[in-house]
Amino acid sequence: MSAYFAALSEALKTAGIFQPCLLLDLDRLDGNIALVKARLDPSLAVRLVDKSLACLPLLAHIGKTLGTGRFMTFHPPISEAVLEAFPDAGLLFGKPMPIGAARAALVKGGADWSRVCWLIDSDERLAEYGALAIELDIELRIAFEIDVGLHRGGFANPEALSKALSAMAAHKRLRCEGVMAYEAHAPHIPGLFGGPAKALAQASERAAAFVARLGPDRRRILNIGGSKTALLHHGSIANEVSMGSAFVLPSDFDTPGLDGFQPAAFIATPILKMAEPMLPGPPAVSRLLQALGRFPRKGCYLYGGKWMAEPVFPQGMRTNGLLGLSSNQQFMGLPADSVAKPGDYAFLRPTQSEAVLQQFGPIAVLSQGRIVDRWPVLPMM
Repeated sequence: MSAYFAALSEALKTAGIFQPCLLLDLDRLDGNIALVKARLDPSLAVRLVDKSLACLPLLAHIGKTLGTGRFMTFHPPISEAVLEAFPDAGLLFGKPMPIGAARAALVKGGADWSRVCWLIDSDERLAEYGALAIELDIELRIAFEIDVGLHRGGFANPEALSKALSAMAAHKRLRCEGVMAYEAHAPHIPGLFGGPAKALAQASERAAAFVARLGPDRRRILNIGGSKTALLHHGSIANEVSMGSAFVLPSDFDTPGLDGFQPAAFIATPILKMAEPMLPGPPAVSRLLQALGRFPRKGCYLYGGKWMAEPVFPQGMRTNGLLGLSSNQQFMGLPADSVAKPGDYAFLRPTQSEAVLQQFGPIAVLSQGRIVDRWPVLPMM
């Protein structure tokens, strides 16, 4: 890995990037896309999660390669940007929007909001959206959020969904497109309680029971899964899965369902200073803690810091709780034999892609060992 990060460093220097940036390895990204194409059940389409890939050129690159124009969206300003960038796209909200937020987006206009499917998680929200459709004299597409074991909200059982479907008769301007299920809990179920495979099977069975309550004309969207589980679904009732973070593989997504995928996004930042660190106060305290292995004998300060990310290079670089975190100059402990020096780059692997990809301005896109483009990011939530 040292050779890999050395090559990234040279590419950044050649491109004249000497401040914190988000670096995207396009070759690794393409490798991850290829794995999705090879492993995805042929009966399933992919819906790209815009919050996890909040960059229009990135969404376009993945969408074109996979042949999908489906997006899962979470924030109206991003939704609007996606609608404008992809004229044939269809969007599904991945969380229920407050009725005020939906009204503001629809009244503002601009984008073609008829291509958006709004998420309904309760009888109360169904009534609110029904009233909004009448108020604005428009038809609204909706999907129902169903609980298949995550217990984060939505309709708790098929009977509750049936009740909501019956209530649709009173909401003439609403059109049901289907359901959205999410089983992010499945990979984390311990073996004592059946393990991930059993949890995934149970989630699929629960989803099928909900779908059985839908008429044939209300099954356009049968959405299940996320990045950690999408490639584990085979022969289920679903017709699509949602994926986002898997394509760049932040560390929170190191799961068996994504074996073989490679991290494709890194935070790169210059090392400002090298240090033989000392804590404030008597030097003897620092020496004692060093002797006990609680405080490093060597360290450095980074340009920026306090990111949702884990250090990966220089090898052995670590945060230190005694000096804490800093968004300005992050101290990092180093092994005593480290040869890092000021002007070198440190690399950190994001723990998640949502929000992190948007923190550094345009993404530095690497291909074949050089920075080939800078991709603008979408607005923060």
